[in-house]
Amino acid sequence: MPNSQCPMPNSQKLQDLMQQAGISSFKALSRAADVSERQLLRLRQGKLEQMRLDVLLKLSPVLQISLNELIATFSTVEFLKEKAPPTEELLEEITDLRKEYQRSQQQIEQQREIVLQELQQSSLQLLESLLLQWPTAAQKAQENPQLAAVKIVPLVQKPLEKLLQAWGVEAIAPVGAELPYDPQLHQLMEGTSQPGAIVKVRYTGYLQGEKLLYRAKVSPV
Repeated sequence: MPNSQCPMPNSQKLQDLMQQAGISSFKALSRAADVSERQLLRLRQGKLEQMRLDVLLKLSPVLQISLNELIATFSTVEFLKEKAPPTEELLEEITDLRKEYQRSQQQIEQQREIVLQELQQSSLQLLESLLLQWPTAAQKAQENPQLAAVKIVPLVQKPLEKLLQAWGVEAIAPVGAELPYDPQLHQLMEGTSQPGAIVKVRYTGYLQGEKLLYRAKVSPV
């Protein structure tokens, strides 16, 4: 691979700064600063001059050093190493980029809040009948212990089914079903079983599309 053959004179410098900042790996640094690992590779290879200023602005606070210190540490340009004072244009550009970065972070946070509110609102609409009827049903059950549970189950079951359907969540198998054991989808509650042997579902599991959320809990038949 070309990258593996390219010298990385600044890797140790970067690792020292990461250790001081409590960052365990280059991948963790990439996530914390929201910069690509390709950009970090340039820094490690001594190619700081090829990196965008906004990337350096993201890295400096995560590494807990100032932008000037970051440039002085990794730059191969002599006047930067001598800490020559930045020009007014550069300072203005840095200030503008910082403001833009802060605005972007605020917009992202606002969008997250809007998405969360929309999700909560849509979920409450699906659960409306449960929210309105369940307290009354629970009170009736307390007043009358002989009340059949089968009359209360639909109050919970139907809204829950609507919510799961809206989120694209499906049960792996109904409780009580007997089916071939699949270790990828099933979790044994007791005993042992070979793949393909018949097991009985005790607690259902769930899939969301192709993603496994919870394995179904099963017992050997």
